[in-house]
Amino acid sequence: MVWFNNLVALLVVLGIAGIIAFFSPIAAALVLALALAWFVIAQSRNTQKLYDWLLAPQLRSVPESSGSWGEIFDNVSRFMRSEQHARDALTEEIEQIRESIDRLPDALIVLDDKNVIQWCNAAAENLLGVFASRRPITQFIRQPEFGRYLKADSYDAPLELELSTRPGRIFEVRIHDTEDRKRLLISRDITEQAMLNQMRSDFVANVSHEIRTPVTVIGGFAETMLDLDLDEAKRREYLGTIVRNSHTMQRLVEDLLTLSSLEAMDTTGLNETIDLARLFTTLAGEARDLSNGRHEIRSEPPRGLSILGRTAEIESAIRNFLTNAVRYTPENGTISLEWKRSTDNDGWISVRDNGIGIAAEHLPRLSERFYRVDRGRSRATGGTGLGLAIVKRIANRHNASLHIDSVIGEGSTFSLILPKSRIKTTDGAIADAATDTGAADDDLANKADKSP
Repeated sequence: MVWFNNLVALLVVLGIAGIIAFFSPIAAALVLALALAWFVIAQSRNTQKLYDWLLAPQLRSVPESSGSWGEIFDNVSRFMRSEQHARDALTEEIEQIRESIDRLPDALIVLDDKNVIQWCNAAAENLLGVFASRRPITQFIRQPEFGRYLKADSYDAPLELELSTRPGRIFEVRIHDTEDRKRLLISRDITEQAMLNQMRSDFVANVSHEIRTPVTVIGGFAETMLDLDLDEAKRREYLGTIVRNSHTMQRLVEDLLTLSSLEAMDTTGLNETIDLARLFTTLAGEARDLSNGRHEIRSEPPRGLSILGRTAEIESAIRNFLTNAVRYTPENGTISLEWKRSTDNDGWISVRDNGIGIAAEHLPRLSERFYRVDRGRSRATGGTGLGLAIVKRIANRHNASLHIDSVIGEGSTFSLILPKSRIKTTDGAIADAATDTGAADDDLANKADKSP
């Protein structure tokens, strides 16, 4: 030990001085003075070595010395190496935590009690434009409602706001108090979630609105029949109205169930072989029955071709086109069920009519749930507003697309565009355009896809 070594050295010097004192007290005093001088010089020199080394221990080697100072240097060196290893490990851990926090999609900002930024992660710069610390957060988020939120006593509920730096995006902001009078601000982009919530709200509102009318009619006529003594003609008229509105509700429920099943189903089983000639013949016959002679229904079934898909879904999509054409085409109009191939060999199953047409501004929204160009006319014809939404989901499930082309006063064309990989000859080979019954229509082939 250092103190023991120093004590031993002191006792040796005193012992030597004591022996010399028997012969010459002056010589003993001189020996003690020289020993003390040597000790002071040695201590000063080693102290200076220690001081110089501690100024920059990473840049200088450990001083060399013997005796007690050698042990001191070795112990200090081991301690500093241990501290350096611990510091390096802590630095690495902090860096890993910082990198992990920077990868978070949420913006994290530490504020002091004056709402000045102390620290922020990378997402704070990307989402909120925060690029420097020691600046008030209100320089980056300037909305008045955010200023009021900062001054609130409670932060239980989050704040939703739009930022001028990110137009069209919605952000959620939460603030949490910390024990050291600082605050942690957390913000995230919730635009997609807000859109889903709005869609869900709109969907519930639309369903409620669509159901309310037939329910009101059914209830009103039923009460009238209970309260009044009606003749047979009136009774049958009222019962007919009740039946029609009940059918409307039934179709609405069926369409909602169809939409739900399409969204929940996986994409397996979409490779059934569907003969186009049989498909066209069957659906054209159904359309003629629905029209009951009020329209001319034309169909040229393609021969020797099949498509791959789920039969029930493909039939449902084309049946929807034909049903809409019959409902919205005036009497004596012409409705055509057609097969065409585009220049890139995609297959177009189209239903064309020469009705009143649809204005261009409505086309992108026709496949939205419950969207109607003329709500009153749709109700009069028994439409639910879900048909094209169902077609759009069927198309997506088959890697196909929905194309709508319409001109006011000339008519409309609704097309299901199937990729060439789903078109086969009767022997199972991939069909090319040369095997088709009709040449590609240049007007259809050159149009951009306006899928709603």
